[in-house]
Amino acid sequence: MPDTAIDVRPAVQAPFDLKALRDEFPILAREVHGKPLVYLDNAATSQTPSRVIDVFNDYYTRYNANIHRGLHTLADEATAAFEGTRARVQAFLNAEDSRQVIFTRGTTEAINLVAQSWGRQNLGAGDEVLISMLEHHSNIVPWQLLAAERGFTLKVIPVDERGALDIRAYRGLLNERTKLVAVNHVSNALGTINPIKEMARLAHQQGALILVDGAQAAPHQKIDVQDLDADFYAFSGHKVYGPTGAGVLYGKKALLDSMPPWQGGGEMIKTVSFEPSGTTFAETPHKFEAGTPAIAEVIAMGEALGWVESVGIEAIGQWESALLAHATERVSQIDGLNIIGTAPNKAGVLSFVVDGAHSQDIGLLVDQLGVAIRTGHHCAQPLLHHFGVEATCRASFAAYNTLEEVDTFVAALERVIKMVR
Repeated sequence: MPDTAIDVRPAVQAPFDLKALRDEFPILAREVHGKPLVYLDNAATSQTPSRVIDVFNDYYTRYNANIHRGLHTLADEATAAFEGTRARVQAFLNAEDSRQVIFTRGTTEAINLVAQSWGRQNLGAGDEVLISMLEHHSNIVPWQLLAAERGFTLKVIPVDERGALDIRAYRGLLNERTKLVAVNHVSNALGTINPIKEMARLAHQQGALILVDGAQAAPHQKIDVQDLDADFYAFSGHKVYGPTGAGVLYGKKALLDSMPPWQGGGEMIKTVSFEPSGTTFAETPHKFEAGTPAIAEVIAMGEALGWVESVGIEAIGQWESALLAHATERVSQIDGLNIIGTAPNKAGVLSFVVDGAHSQDIGLLVDQLGVAIRTGHHCAQPLLHHFGVEATCRASFAAYNTLEEVDTFVAALERVIKMVR
């Protein structure tokens, strides 16, 4: 079988100059095992454009200094760039106030912050927290750890056979004991898009809060935290064309103001004394940002969000939907391949298993043909067990992917399946 399939692509074009956009990503020019790289592991980490990479060189060669503390020029410049990202995130999420934006290492740390600060203060025996079957481990394990300590009950919202969240069951689980709903906006394992606005409305009717894991939504669709009425919203920079080690927690201002600090150290204090109760804390958001942060990474994350804005998040989502539709149509023609997750509303994630073939074998072999996909449980073991599988293959799409790459992926997949069966 040839390395590329016959061109059966639909007559669709990207809503932007795709070649020019791809030229902004240096890594896309490399080869893997003598083949042009086809990178389809974007749900794990997206690639980074040159203008974001350049931030690191600029920071470390021109104004490398600690922030908020110094009075010299470099410290002023670093602080301005760092806080500029806070304002950029505010606009990206349509938050009311930049002080609602807390910088973290990523979505995982953001969820743990809420669990250890708000949760430790507000959850106890007799209370209930709802999570969904679709959750990443980072939105399961923190609540399990806290439930074991505080004595509240963790309940799971089921999904249907398509991988769509069961809204009727969700309504039934909500009650006066529900204190928090912690749910992802988009499933990293299946691509299912959850109806967050409706879920928030229903939670608020019961007096509960809602925390949204937006790691997989932020790269694909417009996020408006005011319209969603999310109490907390988290995302990671490295999934939105930015660096690792930087992420965001948004929270409603009154909630954040009422929450105690999570970590102690420099920056998060107002005064420190050895006297009993003599230490006082900084205002929101700085009371949640102890120590020296990942300064260059946060500035680079802001540049990545600027890049997304320059392309247009709606245009990116539109193109990824076309890629997903084409990939779904092509792989559906492969005998013995079963797609896991067929919800009617999906982001650019395609998970599947192949009869008689181990997912890991498929992933390793398509890599030999230059195609990077993800295999395994995707940090969503309970969800995959629900579907009766231990692992899937997952192809996930970004703005820079092409229909030709989808065809190359499908051809590699067909070739590998013949080898392993």
